[in-house]
Amino acid sequence: MNRIVYVNGVYLPESEAKVSIFDRGFLMADGVYEVTSVLGGKLIDFDGHAFRLRRSLTELEMASPISKNVLLEVHRELVRLNEIDEGMIYLQITRGAPNDRDFVFPDPQKTPSTIVLFTQNKPGLANNPAAKKGIKVISIEDIRWGRRDIKTVQLLYPSMGKMMAKKAGVDDAWMVQDGFVTEGTSNNAYIVKGNKIITRAKSNDILHGITRAAVLRFAEEAQMEIEERNFSIEEAREADEAFITSASTFVMPVVEIDGVMLGDGSPGNVAPRLREIYIDESRKIAI
Repeated sequence: MNRIVYVNGVYLPESEAKVSIFDRGFLMADGVYEVTSVLGGKLIDFDGHAFRLRRSLTELEMASPISKNVLLEVHRELVRLNEIDEGMIYLQITRGAPNDRDFVFPDPQKTPSTIVLFTQNKPGLANNPAAKKGIKVISIEDIRWGRRDIKTVQLLYPSMGKMMAKKAGVDDAWMVQDGFVTEGTSNNAYIVKGNKIITRAKSNDILHGITRAAVLRFAEEAQMEIEERNFSIEEAREADEAFITSASTFVMPVVEIDGVMLGDGSPGNVAPRLREIYIDESRKIAI
């Protein structure tokens, strides 16, 4: 089936989708994005993603080409058109395509924003086999720009980090700045020590994860102890457990860091329980 995508107000086959070579997302990575998961044909955490999208646009002084209500309709229509039961919807908004390349922002009254959405069909998303055995990560230096709280399309270094992990024969990388873990290449990072969940506090240094917020809320409701603070890569290697969260992985146990096995090398008790809670509760409130 030819996937149906959404480009600037029009639904069309992906083979017919086009964006200008002068689009600032292409030339300058001048754009933001969101990824919303779909379970049972319904959207997970849509409100959170819509709120963060608005925040990212505001921080970059970028015009929004679509209202929240219309955005919801577009998400649902793409799910319907592409018959998505489990998967993801990728959304990208850029500052648009002026007539030429220029470092100065174009006048938003003359250059409308570009908006693109497409689906990714991921059967078995909720039953990912990796969650049963856990993943392995390495640590790498975090050399990204200083506004990681804005979900921009500047993903070159995270992509390089993924490749460093692949070359090392592991699944992902955790980025480290001044000795402290910031986050994973495409996820938030956590350790567990004595049943206490430890994760870096929100700041400009990390993405304010929508899944992160939901998981911490569910953990608190389950009366789990949470501490938001910096933790070192050395502390992480000595933790009882570790895990990551993201819209595409939900809660994923980490069983090895830089070749050091955590515990007995299998997922502990906290991460699997949180994954179960997150998926169950998210299904209940999906829209």
